Amino acid sequence: MTADDSGAGPREADIAPRETGAAPREGDSAPADGTAGADSTGDGAARADSADDGPDDDTIAIRLEQLILGSDRRYTPFQAARSAGVSMELASRFWRAMGFADIGQVKALTEADVLALRRLAGLVEAGLLSEAMAVQVARSTGQTTARLADWQIDSFLEGLTEPQDSGLTRTEITYPLVELLLPELEEFLVYVWRRQLAAATGRVVQAQDDAEMVDRRLAVGFADLVGFTRLTRRLEEEELGELVEAFETTAADLVAAHGGRLIKTLGDEVLFAADDAGTAAEIGLRLIETMANDETMPELRVGIAFGTVTTRMGDVFGTTVNLASRLTSIAPKDTVLVDEAFAEELGRTGEAPVSEADAKAAAAAAEDGAGPLPEYRFALQPMWQRPVRGLGVVEPWLLSRRG
Repeated sequence: MTADDSGAGPREADIAPRETGAAPREGDSAPADGTAGADSTGDGAARADSADDGPDDDTIAIRLEQLILGSDRRYTPFQAARSAGVSMELASRFWRAMGFADIGQVKALTEADVLALRRLAGLVEAGLLSEAMAVQVARSTGQTTARLADWQIDSFLEGLTEPQDSGLTRTEITYPLVELLLPELEEFLVYVWRRQLAAATGRVVQAQDDAEMVDRRLAVGFADLVGFTRLTRRLEEEELGELVEAFETTAADLVAAHGGRLIKTLGDEVLFAADDAGTAAEIGLRLIETMANDETMPELRVGIAFGTVTTRMGDVFGTTVNLASRLTSIAPKDTVLVDEAFAEELGRTGEAPVSEADAKAAAAAAEDGAGPLPEYRFALQPMWQRPVRGLGVVEPWLLSRRG
């Protein structure tokens, strides 16, 4: 299993809002070079482009868009590209990378869209980013913020905009609520981003060489809920959603609290990474212990591997990730399985004896005054070797706390 985030990318997002029941006017066809824009259907933008459409121009959707974007629709995609001084082809690549669908040649874009194009293109012209890297920046930012925006609307604003006793509808409540929340959420988003950027930069600076910045040696772990497919048939949708949210929240908090990084969540499974084996071991065992003490949660199984990992756009790839996934699939419930490289790394750092014979020898040496008594945190028990599809024969080790 590679760690690509299927299903987690951005939906067809809008710069222009969706407005049902409207169709593009004749003549609003897309140019042959492929024009990227901002509405998943193009209907709302087409209606907003007409001065003769009457009172529909002043819908709550248009007013909310103007409030959030801070400016009115002024440009077609071609006009925006020309104003930004970039080719239509490059503008299309940027827009699509950010997750916005083609809309033809309707006035759906704003000064902010022009400025964003100009900034990205300027980084390329200055030689700070290659064109391919600028597209990656647009894609990674679009994917991340699309998920964030969806979550905020679906889980946050929806609950706050329930019709009140005053008789106001959700639509009437939404505008003043967004007006109040927008600056605060924007400031918080920038703060968290800067914090995460500082942490990521620190990890890169500590890398031993340039190659290690991309291909690094990490501990990678998967935590998987046992019997989740059966649960989907037994629980109501709301109950299942609450269970998944509780699992993801608990896992994210534990991973962060003990020094790891949550790479992504996949419903019944989470993927995490840590710079050293001891941190990953602590996280894996904490996850098992915490979930076991929660009667509402199914059993959990964890698989962790240690080795070279390729990082791209916040995700991790490579044989080490695949091995961790396979170990998770064969782990008994409420246990942590690790690979041989992980076991050796724990032994190298003195956090676990590779065997009980090593532990007894170290204890005997300490009694004879040959050294201090080792304070092992973890215990390792070799399991039966077994073939793993695509990875050959693997010798898993059972990880536990040392009594």
